[in-house]
Amino acid sequence: MSDPETIRVYDAKAGEYAERTDDVNQADVLLAQFIETCAQGGRVLDLGCGPGASAAVMAAAGLTVDATDASASMVEMADKHPGVTAWQATFDEIAGEAIYDGIWANFSLLHTPRADMPRHLSALHSALKPGGRFHIGLKLGTGEARDKIGRLYTYYTQVELEQLLTEAGFVIDAHRLGNGVGLDGTASDWITVTAHA
Repeated sequence: MSDPETIRVYDAKAGEYAERTDDVNQADVLLAQFIETCAQGGRVLDLGCGPGASAAVMAAAGLTVDATDASASMVEMADKHPGVTAWQATFDEIAGEAIYDGIWANFSLLHTPRADMPRHLSALHSALKPGGRFHIGLKLGTGEARDKIGRLYTYYTQVELEQLLTEAGFVIDAHRLGNGVGLDGTASDWITVTAHA
């Protein structure tokens, strides 16, 4: 994420975001499944970690957790969790080869412009070890738009997302569809996909 307005919103609403999402993230069935599929004691990346609730669960399960977010306020909160190393970074700073046993990108990459998504996915694929696990969550739809509080979103259909993942080298394992109310108070359809390198 590099959109200044989106980052500003998250900086201003970090506390509210944590109150809304921490309990949900800590009890996330998909997160538990992701942890189970990662190598025991492995290294994982929480990309767009927010206030760090998911990263904290991963660390408590014995994983070595790197957590990044473009929002300084979010990073400050995430870095307070035991076992979590958090730093401020945008998606453009993804780099490295075969570093991670798993990457958790839960509703973070939806803030990247459509033109940038293929290279971000390619960089994430490269950063995974062979067989490494990948989780991504996005909102369903088409086009790009700002929500009621100013955050930039890029929407994808299931077919589009799965094609992008396949072109980046991922093997898709499963997907899940749902609907939920976000920070702006609006209900949206969403998709999560689990895959591996």
